[in-house]
Amino acid sequence: AGPTSPPVAILAQGFAGPFPLNPIRRLFCAPFRTKMDDHGESIYNIIPPKPIEPERPLQHRSKHSGTIPPTASTFHTKSTTHPATSNFDGNHLEKPVPDKEARTFGKIPGSYKNHPGTYMKKNEKTGPVATLSEARRMNPDFNKPSKLKESHKPGVPKADEAPVMNLVTSKNFIVANAVETILAAPKKVSEGAKDYLHKEDYGKTPKYLTHIKRDIEREYDYIRALEQQHEDLNKPMVRPLDEQERLGLIDGLKAKWEQVNTEYQATTHLTKLDTIGKIKRKEKYEAELSQIEKDIEKLNRQNIHVNAAC
Repeated sequence: AGPTSPPVAILAQGFAGPFPLNPIRRLFCAPFRTKMDDHGESIYNIIPPKPIEPERPLQHRSKHSGTIPPTASTFHTKSTTHPATSNFDGNHLEKPVPDKEARTFGKIPGSYKNHPGTYMKKNEKTGPVATLSEARRMNPDFNKPSKLKESHKPGVPKADEAPVMNLVTSKNFIVANAVETILAAPKKVSEGAKDYLHKEDYGKTPKYLTHIKRDIEREYDYIRALEQQHEDLNKPMVRPLDEQERLGLIDGLKAKWEQVNTEYQATTHLTKLDTIGKIKRKEKYEAELSQIEKDIEKLNRQNIHVNAAC
């Protein structure tokens, strides 16, 4: 075989591994080892070497929780502008701000779907229905009728109420029927057509017309009552004014007139109304005096009626 033959190279490499070679053989096998090393092929690579795990150094673990805020923390000022601190002693065991999971975009799509294994089962909400025997055992009065239906059939005869049997009669029913037929009085035959002129209610108003007329009158009375009620509700409620009340109103208006007139006379010495306030005040006093005089004139009339709803 030539110097590049694979069997020779493998054999030479095999002998070069576990057994020592002399310099001549090592020189002879050197080209083959260099060639095979380029391809990475070796019988020793069939079984991979055992991995060596490096020893991990001891890790420092703090006695304080890593999920709580540090001392004098301001992390809990979420959604507020008030500068406050917390956990001054460093022993805070609860989170000052609770976790808010899925508060913005919600959970991932499909999280709210029902699980196929958690479907609603039979009687899951209501429970099983008790049988008739169980219901009667728990409640003896269950399914008992409150009122028995009246029976229209006769009761079953008792044993001592049995009829007398095997009775024989000597009556001849054929002869008896013939004798009864012969001795029976003949039927009365009508002499002609009925004479309706001799009826009891001839020429009188039928009873059904009287009933219909009475029903119509009741309907008319009901309609008139509704209309009268509607008129009473819409009609203004008026009442005559009492004499004492009328005199009291007149006295009150006169006192009011004296008061307004006194205030009005206090401004009559002004010969020049140079401001808008003076003009408006004078016009107001004159209008009030005129209105009070009109009211007193109306109350001096006779037969005054007022609206009771006001």
